Amino acid sequence: MPKVDYTAEQIKKIAQEENVRFLRLMFTDISGMIKNVEVPISQIDKVLDHKMMFDGSSIEGFVRIEESDMYLFPDLTTWMIFPWEAEHGKVARLICDIYNSDGTPFAGDPRGNLKRILNHMQDLGYTSFELGPEPEFFLFQLDQEEKITKSLNDHGGYFDFAPMDLGENCRRDIVLELEKLGFEAEASHHEAAPGQHEIDFKYADAIDACDSIQTFKLVVKTIARKYGLHATFMPKPMDGIAGSGMHCNMSLFKGNENAFYDENGEMELSKIAYQFLAGLIKHARAYTAICDPTVNSYKRLVPGYEAPVHVAWSGHNRSPLIRVPASRGLSTRLELRSVDPSANPYLALATLLEAGLDGVQNELVPPEGVDRNIYVMTEEEREKAQIFDLPSTLHNALKELKDDSIIIDALGSHIYENFIEAKQMEWAAFRQTVSEWEREQYLELY
Repeated sequence: MPKVDYTAEQIKKIAQEENVRFLRLMFTDISGMIKNVEVPISQIDKVLDHKMMFDGSSIEGFVRIEESDMYLFPDLTTWMIFPWEAEHGKVARLICDIYNSDGTPFAGDPRGNLKRILNHMQDLGYTSFELGPEPEFFLFQLDQEEKITKSLNDHGGYFDFAPMDLGENCRRDIVLELEKLGFEAEASHHEAAPGQHEIDFKYADAIDACDSIQTFKLVVKTIARKYGLHATFMPKPMDGIAGSGMHCNMSLFKGNENAFYDENGEMELSKIAYQFLAGLIKHARAYTAICDPTVNSYKRLVPGYEAPVHVAWSGHNRSPLIRVPASRGLSTRLELRSVDPSANPYLALATLLEAGLDGVQNELVPPEGVDRNIYVMTEEEREKAQIFDLPSTLHNALKELKDDSIIIDALGSHIYENFIEAKQMEWAAFRQTVSEWEREQYLELY
């Protein structure tokens, strides 16, 4: 979304002219969930003066009850009036950073943490880290009581259209609403699985792109509900079909120049691009815990459904973890294909940037690109080509994360410790649950 540097006075004037009655002060918790404190417009001066407080102890992974008072610092460039909530006057939003009661940035704020890593990037001479996300989602039907069913909204396939794609009107409305909010949607289509859809939007700097992902999820769910549908960003809601990913197209910039592009380099890629790529490969198993953060994420990362399973890269085929799309010049980028839409985008981008910067700082060299279909290679062939596997479970990914100091530093100790604790509890709960599959396999047999 294009940035507008609003002043506090401009926001107050717009709010009055547009009959804004409520403000949603939005932020994201460690697990990636969008949270908000809604206040009447009468509180706008307090909000804009950074005097709005909330109880941080009620948010998972934030603070203990004895240190609960926290401040919401709104980013005025994120001012937005929602177009669909006007029954009792319009509702606007501001995305906020979280500050401690002493006025210092809160270490557990994912958005603030990403800013910390971006400062590290700038210290190394780069001006921006650009992201073009490709989030996918499923549409499920709601029953008469508006409860989620297991029925997908259609039986369409990749790039299908009406009447096969019954979600086309819903998806079109989503795109229209996004455009009203300032998004530049580059593509919108049915994905490979029944009921699965993808909307891609133009790349932006890391903070704006992550803000957009969170706003996008809110818009998708809101519009889907109007069609009697439930939109889910769960990575693998149904077995036997492809899961939902969120491919991340990344590039580093120095001013107006793409640092990944070199017209005289091999594949027209710069040394910086290869070094960044090497860092992504070196730390892949560790940042998978952040980029694929749920038990369900690993039901997607299996052979046979287009999602990557092996750590490798290529400029031509789509089976490796990292692909180099054909565009060059300002559009030169690395596409990481493992990320899924359940990831907290701020944490994912912080770890991916720090992984790539580790490659740049230490002048790492990536292994040779792989232009064969990795899925048909033997284990011996993969080993010879220095291709290793992504973690197969959340448990294994967490073990890799614990052993990688670079990725831990990218999170900071507060976020890391709370993330590990939450995910260990999630894994323990999963291990203790007896599934329907197990009953079908073993109940009668044994």
